[in-house]
Amino acid sequence: MINFIIWLIVGGIIGWLASIVMKRDAQQGIFLNIIVGIVGAFLGGLVAGWLGFGGADINDGNLSIQSLIVSFIGAVVLLLIVNMFTRGRAR
Repeated sequence: MINFIIWLIVGGIIGWLASIVMKRDAQQGIFLNIIVGIVGAFLGGLVAGWLGFGGADINDGNLSIQSLIVSFIGAVVLLLIVNMFTRGRAR
């Protein structure tokens, strides 16, 4: 249970940092930051695995510098994709 709580906290922090970098922080709340962080970490781990950077280790639940960097990059890319689809919509 404690791992799940840590997973949510780290996901929220990663999602929050990615939203600051992508200038979407004002549009997102804590719930969306957590979702972006977790989904970004998962996608980042998949892509890292496809590219041969040890994606299985990253999505294993290990908390390392490598997994945090890949999670952050995955969250930023996820927000970049969201920005591409919502660019022309009213805010």
